[in-house]
Amino acid sequence: MDKHRQLKQYIARHGAEISKVVYVDPKRHQLLPLDFTAGSKQLSPEIIGDTFLFSEWLFKTLKEKKCKYGIGGYFEHRTLYNNKPLFNTDGEPRNVHLGVDVWGDAGTMVKAPMQGIVHSFADNSGAGNYGPTIILEHDLDGLKLYSLYGHLSTDSLLGLSEGMAIEKDETLGEFGSSEENGGWAPHLHFQLMFDMQGWKGDYPGACRASEEESYRQNIADPNLILRFPEQVIIK
Repeated sequence: MDKHRQLKQYIARHGAEISKVVYVDPKRHQLLPLDFTAGSKQLSPEIIGDTFLFSEWLFKTLKEKKCKYGIGGYFEHRTLYNNKPLFNTDGEPRNVHLGVDVWGDAGTMVKAPMQGIVHSFADNSGAGNYGPTIILEHDLDGLKLYSLYGHLSTDSLLGLSEGMAIEKDETLGEFGSSEENGGWAPHLHFQLMFDMQGWKGDYPGACRASEEESYRQNIADPNLILRFPEQVIIK
């Protein structure tokens, strides 16, 4: 059976058992969808290309809109990476985003949505990289699923070991600051993979447009796990 279909069937059966990756109170919180494509009406190229200006814009906008988080990015074709050398090697740029980003305050708690084990972890240092990263392995009624949490704080990696059991709703870490998370405004990069394809402590968070169809086979929609209530997302 197709793994994407298997995952949807698992969630249909066990959705009530999946907990929140980040805390959202539907009665108090709102979420702002963010658009980082070339046609974005939210952001100018100048703001997108400057970490300081982008961070300033992000938190000012979230405050003005009374939103707790900015969200978005699954298979989004982004201009956000145009000034990042990490994404612009070997000709064709890696500008297709493979996960969902949740933008918010540094120190925001990140929790495990399901029981699993620590597959691997690493501090992927360098400008534009993930910074501290944790990858969990889950067994969902025989379906293997991996969840990746990138741009965490350095302290989030303390005490971890490969194979370590992680319980549902257990705190994994927190959003890292720009000084430790690869030079980004604070946020969580959340991504789902069916196969780690030999990677440990890391997995591509963006691909080339020519690779998109191939990655779609292995990358599940993170929104299936995040499940933000529709009523809290600003249209």
